[in-house]
Amino acid sequence: MAITDRQTATLALAHALSAAEHGLPVIPLSATKLPALRSPHRGDDRSVGCRGACGLPGHGVHDATTNPAAVRALFAAAPWATGYGIACGRAPHHLIGIDLDIDASGRNDSAAALQQLALHHLFTIPPTVTVITPSGGRHIWLTGPPGVPVPNSASRLAPGIDIRGAGGYLVGPGSVTTGGTYRLAPGAADLSPASCPRALLRLLTPPARPHHPSPRPHHGRGLVQFVLAAHEGQRNTRLFWAACRAYEHGFGDALADALTRAAIHTGLTEHEARATIASAARLTSGRPAGPDGSPDRSP
Repeated sequence: MAITDRQTATLALAHALSAAEHGLPVIPLSATKLPALRSPHRGDDRSVGCRGACGLPGHGVHDATTNPAAVRALFAAAPWATGYGIACGRAPHHLIGIDLDIDASGRNDSAAALQQLALHHLFTIPPTVTVITPSGGRHIWLTGPPGVPVPNSASRLAPGIDIRGAGGYLVGPGSVTTGGTYRLAPGAADLSPASCPRALLRLLTPPARPHHPSPRPHHGRGLVQFVLAAHEGQRNTRLFWAACRAYEHGFGDALADALTRAAIHTGLTEHEARATIASAARLTSGRPAGPDGSPDRSP
C-alpha cells in the first residue's frame, strides 16, 4: 500500500472513531462508497437473511457500531477502506439523511424542489449538520423520533431528493472516494443534527398503501390488452395511462407485473416499464402531473 493510501486509510479510521464517539454507528467504506468488507456468506444460499447474527463482519450497514474497539477491528479487516459510512435510523440519533443530488444537465434543482416542499407543507429546515459531496450536492442530517422508521427512497419526494433512513447509510465527512472528498459545509462543524420538522417527517413516513386483494381475472384484463396493442411511439404513453387507471381503481400493485410483461412484449425494457408504472403510482397518490398527464419532472 502506498504512503498516500496508508494516510487516507488512517484518516478514514480517525474520522470514523470521532463519529462513533458522538454516537454515530459507522462501517468502513471503499473508494466506491460501498461497504469495504465482503459478505462472509457469498455463494452460500442458506445464509440469506443473515444480518450479522453469525458474528462475522461483512454484513454492510448491519456491522455499524459505535464501539471503538469494534470500529478498529472493522477497519483492520479492511485496510483498503478510504472512508466510512454512518448508519441511519439507529439509536441514539435515529439519523435521517436528505440527499440533494446535483443534476449535471441542470434540469433538476433539488435544493429548489426542497424549498418548494417546505413552502407548500409549511416547514423550515433548521440549522443542522450539512455535508458537501464531491459533485457539489448536499447531505442534510436530521434526527427522527424513536420508533418511527423512515424508509429509504430515491426521488420519491421530488426529482433529485433521496432519503437515507432505516437500513441506509450516509458517507461520512472526511471520506475519500473515486469522485473526491466529502466535507462539512462551512459552519457545520459546530452544529449537531437537528430534529426533523414534523411536517417533513409526515412526508417521509407516508401511510402504507391499503392492501387490496388480487384482482379477479376480468379486472385489468382490458388494460393489459390496451398495452399489448401499443405500437412504437405510443408504448410508454399507453402503459402510463393503463397503470394510472389500475391504481385509481385500487389494484395497481396487483396488476403491475402483468402490465410490465405486456410492456416488455411491445418492446420496452423491464426497467422502463417499472419506472413508468412507478410514476403512475406516484401521480395517483397525489403527486402533480405535467400538462400532458405524465408525471411532472420539473423541479
